[in-house]
Amino acid sequence: MSKICSICKKGPVAGRTIKRRGLAKKKGGVGKKITGITIRRFLPNLQTVRAKVNGQIKRIRVCTKCLKAGKITKA
Repeated sequence: MSKICSICKKGPVAGRTIKRRGLAKKKGGVGKKITGITIRRFLPNLQTVRAKVNGQIKRIRVCTKCLKAGKITKA
């Protein structure tokens, strides 16, 4: 199953997690150092919903933002 909203086409977005070590300068240390950066994905909050699409009832994957906005009519 794809991780894309059927209504607004919202999909996964790439980001990073940064690992740091050391004590902050304002706490008396020499400063934080970055020891590693890994790529991560932010996934949309998709829900499977039975909705009317072109007069027919279908199961579609919709993000919660579209559900709250009332962009679909539930079956």
